Amino acid sequence: MSIGGTGHAEADRGEQGGMRTALSGLTTRGRSFLAAGVAAAICAYVLGQSDLLRVGLLLAVLPLVCASVLYRTRYRVAGSRRLSPARVPAGSEARVHLRMDNVSRLPTGLLMLQDRVPYVLGPRPRFVLDRVEAGGRREVSYRVRSDLRGRYPLGPLQLRLSDPFGMCELTRSFSTYDTLTVIPRVEPLPPVRLSGEATGYGDGRQRSLALAGEDDVIPRGYRYGDDLRRVHWRSTARYGELMVRREEQPQRARCTVLLDTRDPAFQGAGPDSAFEWAVSGAASVLVHMLERGFSVRLLTDTGSSVPGEGADGFAGASQETADSAGLMMDTLALIDHSDGTGLSRAYDVLRGGNEGLLVAFFGDLDEEQAAVAARMRRRSGGAVAFLLDSDTWVREPTDVAGPWDRSEERLRMLREAGWTALSVPRGASLEELWRQADRERTGFVAASGEGPA
Repeated sequence: MSIGGTGHAEADRGEQGGMRTALSGLTTRGRSFLAAGVAAAICAYVLGQSDLLRVGLLLAVLPLVCASVLYRTRYRVAGSRRLSPARVPAGSEARVHLRMDNVSRLPTGLLMLQDRVPYVLGPRPRFVLDRVEAGGRREVSYRVRSDLRGRYPLGPLQLRLSDPFGMCELTRSFSTYDTLTVIPRVEPLPPVRLSGEATGYGDGRQRSLALAGEDDVIPRGYRYGDDLRRVHWRSTARYGELMVRREEQPQRARCTVLLDTRDPAFQGAGPDSAFEWAVSGAASVLVHMLERGFSVRLLTDTGSSVPGEGADGFAGASQETADSAGLMMDTLALIDHSDGTGLSRAYDVLRGGNEGLLVAFFGDLDEEQAAVAARMRRRSGGAVAFLLDSDTWVREPTDVAGPWDRSEERLRMLREAGWTALSVPRGASLEELWRQADRERTGFVAASGEGPA
């Protein structure tokens, strides 16, 4: 952006508007000189002192001339901003690189550079740039950090111009913004053998018939390059043309991560609240399952999912894995409490078919919502629930005897329905809970006589 162009546009608004803008930029020194000059001129007129009048006029005219010259200065400066990285986990730092280029044929004077940032990212950065030669460049950088998820605008850049006498300062702004996305913390999870589909297929992977053009058990016409050992002679004799067998192919294992966002289900706020733990846990499971090659879907209590995902979610173990993870992290960066009071919408989505492995992060559940959550288990090959009782997160342990009993009752209901349900105490490690869920699931499979998970 050309700073000179911006100043010229403001000057075209009229002499009166331009003078008012210039006078508004007078510093304390400039206002003092102007006031002293006016006072000296009045005294000189009253006392009839011509020498004092000259001094008064000099004092009054100097800040006005500086303001006028500075206002009409045509600096052509181009500015750019680069974030490294543009997506950062909560609690981590990102560096913002600023670059200023003098694209005019004249050197600039002293420039004061300032970038506007939200208060949650830290103090507003300010830099003083010395004289920039014609065609010269200056680069500076600063760090930002936030413990709160969200998307934060950075900018616009502002240049503060000052005259050599310090009488006037004017601000010129660029028009471009950049956005820093603060995503939830992701905790690395160990590989476990949680079942993701119907029993008997191992590691949650099932086999199904592929679509046309894929390999399945239904014969199809011979195509150039097909292996002759796959010729199906019975079908060839029946149809009068060469037919080949299609073979079964494993279908990608699926995983649905359900995040409870109901406002009544969580108490407290801030980076150490139960809701933030649930969001971070959902993000960790999503990334982990994508890396293991699962087709992953994020679902909330409102029945909504990530915009752009397919019917089976985002596919893992592919070139698009990083993009899929980034899209889901961006969604979780902005997710907030919903106005809903129940889980029925999420249940309606889940009962549409076998959703593979279901990993749920629940807040407080009353008896009715616990019953709804229990029914969700029927439509999944395996189900793991992390139950966060908000009372245990906002009160001292000695005060939660009653709520703890209620939480145990909800866990019992989920376990009887087939869930691998775990209670999440305040400050718990998801990695340890993940291992515990694997141990409990393995014990349940062994006790029920199911195949390997």
